[in-house]
Amino acid sequence: MRSRLPRTACLLRLIALCILLSHTAAYFGLTGREPLVFLPSPFSNDPPSGKAHLKQCEQMTLTRRQKRLCRREPGLAETLRESVRLSLLECRYQFRNERWNCSLDGRGSLLKRGFKETAFLLAVSSAALTHALAKACSSGRMERCTCDDSPGLQHREAWQWGVCGDNLKYSTKFLKKFLGQKRVSKDLRAQIDTHNINVGIRAVKSGLKTTCKCHGVSGSCAVRTCWKQLSPFHDTGRLLKFRYDTAVRVLSVTNAATGETELAGSRRHGQSLRTTDLVFLEDSPSFCRPSRYSPGTGGRTCAKDTSCQSLCCGRGYNTAMHLTSLSCHCQVRWCCHVECQTCVREEEVYTCKKA
Repeated sequence: MRSRLPRTACLLRLIALCILLSHTAAYFGLTGREPLVFLPSPFSNDPPSGKAHLKQCEQMTLTRRQKRLCRREPGLAETLRESVRLSLLECRYQFRNERWNCSLDGRGSLLKRGFKETAFLLAVSSAALTHALAKACSSGRMERCTCDDSPGLQHREAWQWGVCGDNLKYSTKFLKKFLGQKRVSKDLRAQIDTHNINVGIRAVKSGLKTTCKCHGVSGSCAVRTCWKQLSPFHDTGRLLKFRYDTAVRVLSVTNAATGETELAGSRRHGQSLRTTDLVFLEDSPSFCRPSRYSPGTGGRTCAKDTSCQSLCCGRGYNTAMHLTSLSCHCQVRWCCHVECQTCVREEEVYTCKKA
C-alpha cells in the first residue's frame, strides 16, 4: 500500500508549487488545475472588508478544516497569498544565476522527487508562511492575534508607539494547527519533507531580534521600549540558499535504542546530521537541457566573466548588442526636484546557446 505523506508536508508542497508557476495566475495545488488569484501585491494596510475573504477562502484548495479556519479569520486568506508572493520573489532571486532558476514552466514533476531543489522549495514555503503570519499579527491584519508577548508592553501602547513586535510564537503555533502537523510518518520521503519544512521555520526563528526605542525629552532615553522583530525575508532566503548549497544526502536507519526509523547522513569531518541542514534523497538532474523537470538553460541571459561557463553547460553563448536608455547628467533644481537627461548606452548581452 502506498504510504501517505503527513498533511503538513502535503500542504507545504502545494504552496511550493504555487511559487514556481511563472504565468500570470498563481496556483494552490499540486495539480495546478484551480487558479487561486492573480499574483498578489504586498499587503494592504486594511483588513478585507465585509465578506470578501470568504470568496478568497473558497478559491483555495484547502481541506474542510482549513477552510473553516480561513473563514473564521478574515486576514488569513490574504496572508496565504502574501506567503506565495514572498516565496516566489525570493526563490527567483536566490536562483537567478543557477541552472535551475525556480521555474517549472507549469510542470510539477520536480516536487514529486527528493532533489535538493525540492528541499529548498519546502523550506522557503514554510518560512514564507511563518514570516507572513507573524507580520500579519503585528500589523493588525489578523483579528485573533496581536503583537508579540514582550514583557511590560500593552498591545494598545505598542501600536501607539509603533513598536508592535512580530508575533512569531503565535505564528508557529497557528501554522502547526492550520497544517495539522502530527507525528512524523515512518515513510522516508515523508520524514525528509517534514525535516525540510522545519528547517524553513527555524530559519525564520533565527532572524528574530530584539529592537529598542527611546522615549524622552530632547532625545533622552528616559524610557526605553523593546520588542521582537523579524529580519527581512531576504535574509531568510539567503540563509536557506546557503543550506541548499550545503545540503546533506540522507538515508533511513533504525535507532538501536528505540527501534524507530530516523534520518542519517554522512557529513564531512564526521559531523552528525543537524536540525538546520536541508536534506535530500537523490541527486538532481543537470537542468541543462529541456526535461520533465526544467525548460533547460538555452536562451538564458548570463554574465560573461562569472556565470556563462556554468549556466550554458559548455554549449557556448551568443553575443548581441543592445541599446539601453538611462538617466544621466542629473541636476538638483530649486526647489526640490531633479532634472536629468536621457543617455543611450550600447551594451553587450550574452545568452546561452540552445544546442
